[in-house]
Amino acid sequence: MTQREKILAGLVLGSVCLLGGGLGLRAFITKPLTELDKRITAARERLEKINTDRRNYFSAEDRLKSLARLAFADTVDEASAHSGEMLTKQILRAGLKEVSFTRLPVGPRKMRGASEIGWNVQGEGALAGVVNLLFLLEQSPNLLRLENLVVSGGDAPGVVRVQFRCLTLVLDPAPEVTRTPLLAKAELNSPERHALDTIPVRDILRPYIKRPPPPTPKVPPGGSPASTPATPPGPPGPETFRIVSLSEWQGQPEVHVRDTTTQTTARYKPGDALAGGMIAMVDYRAMPLPGASGLQSYSRVILRVKDEFFAIERGQTLADLRKLEPEKLPPQLARPAVKAE
Repeated sequence: MTQREKILAGLVLGSVCLLGGGLGLRAFITKPLTELDKRITAARERLEKINTDRRNYFSAEDRLKSLARLAFADTVDEASAHSGEMLTKQILRAGLKEVSFTRLPVGPRKMRGASEIGWNVQGEGALAGVVNLLFLLEQSPNLLRLENLVVSGGDAPGVVRVQFRCLTLVLDPAPEVTRTPLLAKAELNSPERHALDTIPVRDILRPYIKRPPPPTPKVPPGGSPASTPATPPGPPGPETFRIVSLSEWQGQPEVHVRDTTTQTTARYKPGDALAGGMIAMVDYRAMPLPGASGLQSYSRVILRVKDEFFAIERGQTLADLRKLEPEKLPPQLARPAVKAE
């Protein structure tokens, strides 16, 4: 090998060593930097997630506090009392009679972060008053919801029966908030309510009643129309007495019977005599409404006549008395099965 070749070989070898050393030094320096970049990126992602969770938390907290201000109270008992009082006030504001409505408590039903309570409301009245009641509840600023709404025709033109569930929530745990008086979204004299005036005007639930022909006076031969002496009215029958309310007062059920002839209402309690029998109890079970397919009845009075039991649904007259089969009796009245020896 000549001197020139030795020099070239040395230069090539030196260049290779220098390049290898540079690459090794670069790898030695950049590897920790790469690991540090990965850790910084992961830390930034975790920090962004923490900030997002923090924003969601405060947003949810503000939402929860806004709902707490709309709730009736922080405890189930207080919320039940306040919501029941609200229902009574709205029934009266709607122009309906309180004695014509029953309110049975619903719940509480435990949910995630809250308890659901409410009332089963059932009653009857003028169609315009029922529209007012539903409008007032719909426009109420409180935290409530209506469901299972059923409106059916009544016994007189313009009178309807209505039943629904009015539900609300009690937050658990309830955030600390300062409650202020709430204002309704709209009132009965607002344009929103006047837009519903066509409902009572059309009265689509009114049954068709054929107009009777005018009476033809009897004319005796060769004389003027004979005047028929007025027949004195007989005693009122059971069809004139209607069960208008089966509500509870201080834990004691009451039966309100309306005399449609004298327009008076009498109150009875279990153990009192009624319709030829004795009031055994007021039954609040949900059962199919007799003669109305698909509808439910939530209250009835059970009468005991000798050894048999009869029932009258709320809204029916004493003439609608029907016998209860043993299998349909409530457990309090059902007779224990006798075992054969």
